Amino acid sequence: MDVEKTENEHEPKVVKQLSLGDFDRMFPDEASCKEYLVQQRWLKGVRCPRCGNEKVYPAGAKRPFHWACHKCGKPAYRFSLYVGTIFENTNYPLRTWFKVLHLMLVSKKGISAMQIHRMIDSGSYKTAFYMCHRLRAGLSDPDFRQLMGIVEVDETYIGGKDKNRHMDKRHHVRGTGDKTPVIGAISRKGNVVCKMIERADMPTLHRFVHEVVDKDKVSLVATDEHSGYQYLSRWQKLTHETVGHKHGEYVRGIVHTNNMESFWSLLKRGVIGTYHNVSKKYLPLYLNEFQFRFNNRKEKDIFGKAVAGC
Repeated sequence: MDVEKTENEHEPKVVKQLSLGDFDRMFPDEASCKEYLVQQRWLKGVRCPRCGNEKVYPAGAKRPFHWACHKCGKPAYRFSLYVGTIFENTNYPLRTWFKVLHLMLVSKKGISAMQIHRMIDSGSYKTAFYMCHRLRAGLSDPDFRQLMGIVEVDETYIGGKDKNRHMDKRHHVRGTGDKTPVIGAISRKGNVVCKMIERADMPTLHRFVHEVVDKDKVSLVATDEHSGYQYLSRWQKLTHETVGHKHGEYVRGIVHTNNMESFWSLLKRGVIGTYHNVSKKYLPLYLNEFQFRFNNRKEKDIFGKAVAGC
């Protein structure tokens, strides 16, 4: 019995989320998808997206999922279910959008637009590419809360090595000069926040820490020995400790950046193994996706949360 308990302790704890079978049962047709979007978008009943009025009137049986608001003026403002969402002005069925979103959320390292194109038969790769980026834009977190407790801050660089490029595409730049810097912070056993930056200098790193860390509720900020994190304790009034990676030091008591580096590893595995190439233009959208998926890894209804934010 004790052996069985020991074995179970080492098994990964998997949060039961929406499976493909569950998806087909929940959304057998287009009407069920629209009903679900209504429920997730308006928890307390349909409201006018323009003025927030609760007293709206259905447009009639011939135009389901359309309403009219007489408070916005005369003639009445008429709106559909899609107004103000990422699904607005789309020619694709809502069920197809839901299926693409579901595939993105259950893929730990992401799923490429080319694979989406093969699976939904989108007609062209550009259509799948457009749908994926629209959904990634909807995964941004408008209700961000500053991090508390022990917070790890670290930076990384996205982009291939110059020596691996074709000769005519090499920049002949040493180090990380031609890569895109990304900075991130994570609360121990909590959420992560990351963003693309232009340069990893001291003002940029300090400004990021000031934005994402709650000074009154943070007990420690742990970083590596990067010079850009110097004087955090003096200028930002934070308890700041570093680990010296250059000297082979990765953990010193509670001081380490292992959780943040674990997230970077997940991100880079997705970029290298799934997307192969991510341009600087669209990198913030990919960061939205990985950040949302990581922060809601213990959320059973991650799909519903994602739809509500779209």
